[in-house]
Amino acid sequence: MNEPRFNPFALVRALVRPLDPVLVLVLATLLGYAHLLMRSASPERVDTQLVHFAVALAGMWLLAWLRPKRLLALAVPLYALGVILLVAVELFGEVSKGAQRWLDLGVTRIQPSELMKIAMPLVLAWFFQQREGETRAIDFVLAGVLLALPVGLIVVQPDLGTSLLVAASGLYVIFFAGLSWKLIIPLLVAGVIGLGSIVAFGDTLCQPEVDWQVLHEYQKQRVCTLLDPTRDPLGKGFHIIQSTIAIGSGGITGKGWMDGTQTHLAFLPERHTDFIFAVLAEEFGLLGTLVLLATYAVLLLRGFAIAAAAPTHASRLLAGAITLIFFTYAFVNMGMVSGILPVVGVPLPFISYGGTALVTLCLGIGILMSIQRSRFADKG
Repeated sequence: MNEPRFNPFALVRALVRPLDPVLVLVLATLLGYAHLLMRSASPERVDTQLVHFAVALAGMWLLAWLRPKRLLALAVPLYALGVILLVAVELFGEVSKGAQRWLDLGVTRIQPSELMKIAMPLVLAWFFQQREGETRAIDFVLAGVLLALPVGLIVVQPDLGTSLLVAASGLYVIFFAGLSWKLIIPLLVAGVIGLGSIVAFGDTLCQPEVDWQVLHEYQKQRVCTLLDPTRDPLGKGFHIIQSTIAIGSGGITGKGWMDGTQTHLAFLPERHTDFIFAVLAEEFGLLGTLVLLATYAVLLLRGFAIAAAAPTHASRLLAGAITLIFFTYAFVNMGMVSGILPVVGVPLPFISYGGTALVTLCLGIGILMSIQRSRFADKG
């Protein structure tokens, strides 16, 4: 009897079967950008960045193989684990740069708040799946409680940027589940009035003796710096001023790869993490920025297409929420780097250096691939 021959092409087909070609192309473009920018902004971190790429892509591939039913079965355990770890951070967490966000496990340090960026939309999608067709007002209240608990624990660390991202990931699911506009519009109006008041009375509200009560002092200073970076150009306003100079000096075509003066003369702070968009704009100019924006647009369109065609209610909620999370990351980062939003420590998705955020985002891509694959595998 002839033994079956090893077929490498069959193996490759099996390995790539769960991958969505459009999402793979988008991710390859974004990671290519990330690698080029890191070689310019912080070449000593390139090797570590490649390790991050490998771990993140492996996690994405594993999630792409799981069926949405399996993912949703993990929702409650992941949420419970995330909350327990956040409580542990509050009790035993390490303090770094004035914030208590990390948990030392002996062999490594973890930031449990990152887990909630995936666990939060998962558990809310599971929650509303149980109530499909019978959603009541009390269900939205309960969903709000599920969301408020981890967000509150993250706020007190304090970590405003991550708390906003986790809150957004949950609110998107609640919105797609059918939250009434009668509740949304008053919140939007209140937000507009609040922001308008801060802008109108900024000079008075930003005086040192004024206590904002609900925000820490450093958070107040970030808002005041946004209103007028020249208030402290060599201190709190330095980041924004140097970032806007880098963005503006790039012009149409940029100064050229590895030729950015703000980057290589060390005027641009945090150039490998939160402010890497300024490196892109300086070295690749408007054209390079438009290519990045177009890539993000393709990612969002593909994500919404997967959400619209998803076979179950929970899959639709989850895919829509994850897609909008990508948008939130990109919008907040580019907004804060260009000076139209406060600096809140949100990375540029798939581009900024950092293993935890990259793994979280790639897990999101993996979930989208899982949902897309489920259309053909089964209807569950």
